[in-house]
Amino acid sequence: MNTSTHKFTAAICIGRFQGLHFGQLAVIRRALLLAPRVVIFIGSAFQARTPKNPFTWEERVEMIRLALTAEEAGRVGFVPVRDYFDGQRWVAAVREGVRAQLGDLPAGQTVLVGHRKDATSEYLSDFPGWLLDDVGSQGDMHSSTLRDAFFGAAGEPLEPALAALVSQAPPSTLGFLRAWAQLPCYRELAAEWASLRAEHALWASAPYPPVFVTVDALIECAGHVLLIVRGRAPGKGLYALPGGFLEQRETVYQSALRELQEETGLHLLPGDIAHALKGVRVFDHPDRSQRGRVITHAHHFDLGARRLPEVSGSDDALSASWVPIGELAAMEDRFHDDHFHILDSFLGLTGA
Repeated sequence: MNTSTHKFTAAICIGRFQGLHFGQLAVIRRALLLAPRVVIFIGSAFQARTPKNPFTWEERVEMIRLALTAEEAGRVGFVPVRDYFDGQRWVAAVREGVRAQLGDLPAGQTVLVGHRKDATSEYLSDFPGWLLDDVGSQGDMHSSTLRDAFFGAAGEPLEPALAALVSQAPPSTLGFLRAWAQLPCYRELAAEWASLRAEHALWASAPYPPVFVTVDALIECAGHVLLIVRGRAPGKGLYALPGGFLEQRETVYQSALRELQEETGLHLLPGDIAHALKGVRVFDHPDRSQRGRVITHAHHFDLGARRLPEVSGSDDALSASWVPIGELAAMEDRFHDDHFHILDSFLGLTGA
């Protein structure tokens, strides 16, 4: 490697890489051409496995390493970054990751490498002070296309589906998918993918993309929070806050109390629950739900240091239980959608 040919000290790549394709590989190789050191940020880290985020961040690192030469892989560092569903916190986390990997580099020594393809590329404008190298279009390649073909092949021979992707993804990615399909979670996620696809089809003929309004209830009591385990897709088997869709003749507060009682059996006197309400926050990140555009109103109730009320899962909930707040941080990859981050917003689980 001749470092004198490099224009920058370090190059940064950011992506979810949920199915590495040739377009993403071109971005990484452009970064390797521009700088001797490359830091790749793996987005949507620590999420539960879903059809949108099926691979752990460690599996995605392996997918990328398999596509690189030994010399290239030796110059690359990886940093997982969670989806905070908060732009400022996310940008701060990326900048901190760069400092941890590279230290404080002089202005003009860091280049961000990427491609402005659609609304998902808006993050490229969030780092003033870093030069941007736009690699341009590499063709009509999307990780979502790979995942659709991959999960759509469940129950059928996998090889024809992989053969159709040879122009989209490197052989190492196809080999990784072939081996990964032997895991038990493959068929489970494929079933959820099919369920979501059917749900999206119901709205395909709507004149505008639908916007759903939901409610969630965060019940805090004696150092615990009340959680359910979801009984149906999406997110079947994952932890979540009690909640659901807003009904036509309800306020969001009324809806939150109804869903709470239906899913957990928790019933308190109206005066007690009203006194316990500490705040309501709206969570409306466009990517917070696999269902599509879902805006939720999260109600935070604190019941104080009283004895934990009895609860029992019902309706859409497979189970309901009180979980110590001190255990929540270690459960991040077991939560549905952004529910861990709703908890984090109220309870400060991941720090400032």
